[in-house]
Amino acid sequence: MQTDEDMRKKVEDALHKNAPYGEDFDLDEYGIAPTDVEQAEVLSELSEEDQRTLLNVGFTPSEENRAGSLIMLDNAISHTSLRDKDVVELMSLKDAMKTHEWVKDYVWKLVKPDADKYTAMSYLQEADGYFIRAPQGKKSKMPVQTCLLLGSKQVSQTVHNIVIVEEGAQLDVITGCSTRHGVEKGLHLGISEMYVKKGATLNFTMIHNWAQQIGVRPRTVVHVEEGGTYISNYVTLKPVKSIQTYPTVILEGKGAFARLNSIGVAHPGSELDLGSRVIFDAEDTKAELISRTITTGGKVIARGEMIGNADKAKGHLECHGLVLGKGGMQRAIPILEANVEDIELSHEAAVGRIAREQIEYLMARGLTEEDAVGMIVRGFLDVGIQGIPDELKADIDATIAKIGENAI
Repeated sequence: MQTDEDMRKKVEDALHKNAPYGEDFDLDEYGIAPTDVEQAEVLSELSEEDQRTLLNVGFTPSEENRAGSLIMLDNAISHTSLRDKDVVELMSLKDAMKTHEWVKDYVWKLVKPDADKYTAMSYLQEADGYFIRAPQGKKSKMPVQTCLLLGSKQVSQTVHNIVIVEEGAQLDVITGCSTRHGVEKGLHLGISEMYVKKGATLNFTMIHNWAQQIGVRPRTVVHVEEGGTYISNYVTLKPVKSIQTYPTVILEGKGAFARLNSIGVAHPGSELDLGSRVIFDAEDTKAELISRTITTGGKVIARGEMIGNADKAKGHLECHGLVLGKGGMQRAIPILEANVEDIELSHEAAVGRIAREQIEYLMARGLTEEDAVGMIVRGFLDVGIQGIPDELKADIDATIAKIGENAI
């Protein structure tokens, strides 16, 4: 039987191993983000700059139409608020482990602490993060919002989140990740373990808006039981040094369903290694993986993987990429693996530039070339994300307009 001491030794060994792929960050170059951060009791009293940062990742400082709010600044929780404790539970993970003895049964069960140097760092730092639970049968009418904010220079932010949606419950979460003004270089290490129980639904939207020299290494695993549904939307449109994210969804109950949408733009100097994986471990499970990426001069790797281990499972993987600008690179890596006979897995991958005929068609109807390209890009990136504030929509539109302008 493995002891805590044995596990710690394995994790310490993993801390010194190079990453298997992607840019390998030297953890020794970064300090540990502070835990003695200022508390924000009333979000409307935050500086205009901080409020704008929150809005640009889908977090509404007014908390209007939000079931609850949590902000993690560096390595500490700086704000929590909740409208109805009967419908949803929201607190720091460390507080949740003190409040509920059973929470420990969900911690480091889906993500292995020694998976790589980044999970090892988070484990050894005993990372805090958010704990969100929707009790059995409860269905919140408004989303919970969280923000993971890097506020100090040249540090590693270590985060560990747990989300539990109990049987028959429904939960919407909007989480944003960003940096405070003036923080140009740093490292974000985010561990997320999510549990969707029988007949439950989790809609999870993540918006990234980092500074140009930030390294981002999320590690996420989602477990879905019988009849459960997991919907994920991931968005990153602004310049960043390097993002590597590859969430895994395990469909372990009959009739479970997952849909993961990813949209990303790689600007010059950015490297986006985006993807998702679904493991079909029960009959009649279904999944869709949809990826839309654009390079305006950066590097994009769009990964998608489906592993079929159960009969009557169905999955579709779609990777589409646009090359807009010189020096950019798009690479699509679809992987389908069938380990049973009665299964349907398919994929569609395409990369290239916007067809000139599309632009000329729109120009013939009165649009300028810049507006035509912007319209095509907007339609290309539209995967139907709902619940984000108007301010973020305006910021996304401005980003897309700039892409269209530079693509001509």
